[in-house]
Amino acid sequence: MASGSARYLRYILFAVFGLAILYFISSSSLPTYKPPVPASRPGAVGLGSIEVEKGPEDVKASSAVAKPHTAVEKPAQAAPTTPIDKAAAPNELSPPAPGARVNATFVTLARNTDLWEIARSIRQVEDRFNRNYNYDWVFLNDKPFDDNFKKVTSSLVSGKTHYGEIPNEHWSFPPWIDEKKAEAVREDMRQRKIIYGDSVSYRHMCRFESGFFFRHPLMMNYEYYWRVEPSVELFCDLHYDPFRVMKDNKKKYSFVLSLYEYVETIPTLWESTKKFMRNHPEHIAKDNSMSFLSDDGGETYNKCHFWSNFEIGNLDWLRSNAYVDFFESLDRDGGFFYERWGDAPVHSIAAGLLLNKDEIHFFNDIAYYHVPFTHCPTGEDLRLKLRCHCNPQDNFDWKGYSCTSRFFELNGMEKPDGWTEQSK
Repeated sequence: MASGSARYLRYILFAVFGLAILYFISSSSLPTYKPPVPASRPGAVGLGSIEVEKGPEDVKASSAVAKPHTAVEKPAQAAPTTPIDKAAAPNELSPPAPGARVNATFVTLARNTDLWEIARSIRQVEDRFNRNYNYDWVFLNDKPFDDNFKKVTSSLVSGKTHYGEIPNEHWSFPPWIDEKKAEAVREDMRQRKIIYGDSVSYRHMCRFESGFFFRHPLMMNYEYYWRVEPSVELFCDLHYDPFRVMKDNKKKYSFVLSLYEYVETIPTLWESTKKFMRNHPEHIAKDNSMSFLSDDGGETYNKCHFWSNFEIGNLDWLRSNAYVDFFESLDRDGGFFYERWGDAPVHSIAAGLLLNKDEIHFFNDIAYYHVPFTHCPTGEDLRLKLRCHCNPQDNFDWKGYSCTSRFFELNGMEKPDGWTEQSK
């Protein structure tokens, strides 16, 4: 009997000990991270549930410019109620970068059918840069944007989104164009298999990007722009504000890729350019970049241009008399339709002639891809610091068909370490 009682007592003690161990485990937990929520500050401008501090100059500028009625405001977010909700709040995981913002926007020309391609681009830009800066985004289309396009894109952009329709006169044949002649040119280019040679819409796009996007009512609210195309990729983090670099250093135009244009698409573009130079010598900058464009002092065009599907630029320059006179002179000559002039050589020739060479900037650390070319920053240390995922051997900068070496030589710039390995 006594031995039985002792055995029961041992069972009870084991049970109590086991329950104590279970209680200790269940009441313990790993420490949880609670992202800091920025506190409100005087002079700050709200962006959803975060705020971006603005300097006096920027506050004055923003109060003087009315916001377009086409802006899509972000829906109010309910306060987080569970740890899962808190972890999913992007604006808590990406606090705003300090400092005042420039009066700038991203701008994209897109169709409704481009939705998922531009969604990819937006995520690239937001994840690598804009989620900490919250700049606006302007979308332009020759047709009205549908509700699904607006819903998806506005959910991806950390700033405000604006949607505009292009006026018909900016996306059609101007009255001085002989449409029969233009049609014959397209057929000839189709037979010769010139890229986009038979496309009407591509020509309207090139003309619009060359002469009208910066004058659209939505764009009139801004001083700087960053052009973003569907299906582009940014390979590296960007830990500073390129708009601020442009403004503080008085830069008017910038690029990451340069190359030679297809000669079949621009046979008379340089003749039209020389006519403009004769008629408007007052617009030609004294310290221009003619040697980037020509190997013989301006007699002929060497076809070098900045690839304009990426560009960050100053809108006031594009709206200046010098640039508008240049565009209108080319437009009257009809080469957008009688040939196939692209906006890239048009922008590049204008920048090369109308700007001083120190007003053009090369962004080595903005890693960029648009089919089929890649700009991968030169310099291993830089790529590691910026968490780049591009293959440096894909970098186009120092290849034979690139014009970036010419830009470096023109400006007396030293090429970065490692460029010779990427030139092979």
